[in-house]
Amino acid sequence: MTDPVAPGGEPTSAGRVVPPVRVGVARRAWWAVLDWTYATVWQVRSLGTTTADDYLTGDGPPVVVVPGVYETWHFMRPLMDALHDAGHPVHVLASLRHNLRPVPVSAAEVMASIEELDLRGVLLVTHSKGGLIGKYAMAELDPDGRIDRMVAVSTPFGGSAYANLAPVAHLRVFRAADPVLAALALERDVNARITSVYGVFDTLIPGGSELVGATNVRVPVGGHFRILGDGRTRDAVLAAAQPR
Repeated sequence: MTDPVAPGGEPTSAGRVVPPVRVGVARRAWWAVLDWTYATVWQVRSLGTTTADDYLTGDGPPVVVVPGVYETWHFMRPLMDALHDAGHPVHVLASLRHNLRPVPVSAAEVMASIEELDLRGVLLVTHSKGGLIGKYAMAELDPDGRIDRMVAVSTPFGGSAYANLAPVAHLRVFRAADPVLAALALERDVNARITSVYGVFDTLIPGGSELVGATNVRVPVGGHFRILGDGRTRDAVLAAAQPR
């Protein structure tokens, strides 16, 4: 049985409860500053010259990227670069735009694109809300088994306490009591095909992202966004992408 808090971010055994990490207020505040700085930088980088077509080559199993709310696919580029360098063709869904639509609607869009491209053996690589969209697609919309597995980074599988205070409807869907999220929590059959990667403290998901029955990987990073650019997250994603 592996150490759930080892520095390298090793996976825990399925179903094992990971003890919480105590983080001081000052460190949480500093991580929040770093996190929002990272998010701002990648919003600016989304205006660059890199295009989705740059990632389509490769002989490995196909990857489909699903970012979080307010994010474009550019936020996922650190992981996309690593996966593409490892030989995976990586597909993005520009139609999701900034991912403000309800989870079921976006999940249907994901599956429609997978079917249109005739992709099979798909690895979903997701961030935040993207993990909820991916799990919904796996559990409800994939009777042909086109999606093989998913890596979800910083996904609020159990909701976020902050969503109760959200000023807009597309953020209040992250309440644990939201009907869609609550129903997803009961869908446990697909959890064995999910790897949940998350940091020691998440500035937007204080309850963490551990998912019962999944492979849970906690990396020693604080924040919701900057975990995407951490090398240990990259290594966890590449490990999850290895053939079984």
